[in-house]
Amino acid sequence: MSQRERSELRAVFHPRSIAVVGASSDERKSGSKWVTGLLAAGYTGAIYPVAASGGTIAGLNIYRSLSDIPGNVDYVVASVPAKSVLQLLEECVAKRARFIQFFTAGFSETGSSEGARLEQRMLDIAHAGGLRIIGPNCIGSFCPSAGIQLGPTPLGKIGVPGAVSFISQSGGIAAKLLEYGVARHINFNEGISVGNSIDLDAGDFLEHFANDPGTRVIGAYLEGTRDGRRLFSSLRKAGAAKSTVVWKGGRTEAGAAAARSHTGSLASPAHVWSAMLRQAGVIEARNLEELADCLLLLQQLGPFRARNVGIVGGLADGGGGISVSGSDACNDNGLAVPPLQEETRRRLFDFIGEVGAILRNPVDVSPAQFKGVDAICESIRMVASDSGIELLIVQEDVDIMHSFLGIDETRIVNAFLARLPHEIRPPLVVVLPVGSAESQRRPVEEDLLAAGIPVFPTMARAARAISLVSLRPS
Repeated sequence: MSQRERSELRAVFHPRSIAVVGASSDERKSGSKWVTGLLAAGYTGAIYPVAASGGTIAGLNIYRSLSDIPGNVDYVVASVPAKSVLQLLEECVAKRARFIQFFTAGFSETGSSEGARLEQRMLDIAHAGGLRIIGPNCIGSFCPSAGIQLGPTPLGKIGVPGAVSFISQSGGIAAKLLEYGVARHINFNEGISVGNSIDLDAGDFLEHFANDPGTRVIGAYLEGTRDGRRLFSSLRKAGAAKSTVVWKGGRTEAGAAAARSHTGSLASPAHVWSAMLRQAGVIEARNLEELADCLLLLQQLGPFRARNVGIVGGLADGGGGISVSGSDACNDNGLAVPPLQEETRRRLFDFIGEVGAILRNPVDVSPAQFKGVDAICESIRMVASDSGIELLIVQEDVDIMHSFLGIDETRIVNAFLARLPHEIRPPLVVVLPVGSAESQRRPVEEDLLAAGIPVFPTMARAARAISLVSLRPS
């Protein structure tokens, strides 16, 4: 892809005008939800609803055809039956639209030769007229800073603009990743659902994000490709330019069969994909949780290297079992939990004593509570200062903290944790398990995430993400 072509893709995410074809006055229909969603998300460009029936929607006039629109059209959303797509493409060419995104399904993913032939005819018309196709069978572009929501949702949910961009062959996976992002403070720059990818594909958008100054981290969900060599080239460019995480769907025989009927993707064996991703220098995730966990870690901490992990548990009680399970989780994922330096152990012993405590690593600091909340904080700081520790994991059980320390003291500890990254050398990760005090736990997670600290629900999830990000080959 040339520099000019990459620059032109900016209009996919920052179009000056959007026409939604299939947006009737019935707000229950998908096209109409696209219009109300754009309004709710705060899109400030021109919105042109189009439907043969005419009328109005959300205070906007509905044009009977693209040719009736008085202004230029950058981006067309098509929510029309498959039988209407060729005529619509001709209208787009006549209107000199730049991009058309087809929500419409019923093409090669059906496995029919008729669907494949229809895709080819679509391509012929588009290319002859200088028009680019996104999809079909997709929910298209997403850009919080431009006020473009993901798909036909009238809520206009976009989250907070950030520096993580994503590509997904599945609209459902893209939507779920956005939900995870909003809940866990993963802040997105741009996103795209590409569906069948008959024209613009994952490779095009990988190169776009690799060269996009607003993107620091790239995530992708891929099911297959029509051009493996081209995709590998694009992955290498993305991996060299930005921290990139890819989840390959359809790794099993059953998953590959589902992928063929979902987006018409041609699958390759899992080991081939894994080798390609490794050679491209990108991180391979195995599921949606791993993809989101790695994106969160990279957003909050940036790329880092860390094998030697320090673990602190028992901020009020229950640290013994955390020490054992935390060590297992780290070792299972190739992370080391080295003993603390003798000087650190001596300082901890002099400060909190050894009765009821574990002072090797992991560290159970529960006896510190009897000296007051400041002693808990100072014990954590001591572990973080150990010269052999490259990353610190603190596990906090909010319900136990409330039971043993009280709500006010727990707030003091969490305010300390929010400040701690500015005081210590190693990166900080917090494990905050779900418990009986969920209504009190969620605000703690929100505060820590807002402070730039990655938060995970389990030690296993944290260790897996740290391993994927920090131990990948150079």
